[in-house]
Amino acid sequence: MTTADPRPLTGEPVALDLLNTRWVQEGESLDLFAGAFGLTRVEGLALWLESAGLAGRFRADAATLVHLLTAREALARAVADPGDESARGLMDAVLEHGRIRITLTAAGTGERPEFADPSWGPAWTAVRDYLELLASGPGRIRECASEACVLHFHDTSRNGTRRWCSMSACGNRAKASRHYARTRER
Repeated sequence: MTTADPRPLTGEPVALDLLNTRWVQEGESLDLFAGAFGLTRVEGLALWLESAGLAGRFRADAATLVHLLTAREALARAVADPGDESARGLMDAVLEHGRIRITLTAAGTGERPEFADPSWGPAWTAVRDYLELLASGPGRIRECASEACVLHFHDTSRNGTRRWCSMSACGNRAKASRHYARTRER
């Protein structure tokens, strides 16, 4: 695929990268899977699969997109309210479509995901990734501190104080706004 990914933040863990397929730009809500940017909905999925490193493992088709949208909704609810029982139920429903097979490799034990229906693969992978993020540090899953931004990130900073999805975008805007407010007060 030769189309550039239009999203302002990529490269986050798969679960958060899936959430970041919806964003706000200049006050307008955008969705990579909505059939915009000169892409069909399935082409948007193909672009996301490529960006998330899943293109070689899973197909971009209508069924995969439907399942992935289910996972995105479950993740959005779970991140917004970790106590949301309906989000947990939806995530469990996605997880029912895959399992981990323990394997023996040259390096020792390994894991291999298995799916009765491969179109559930990306959705299952994203939900499982979220569970791994929760296990490693639930407080490191963050929403950008900018009120105009809806993007999420995994805070990998040493002291865990990252506030912005991107320092070059939201962080700079916040700093410029504070600077302007201070100079105006003088």
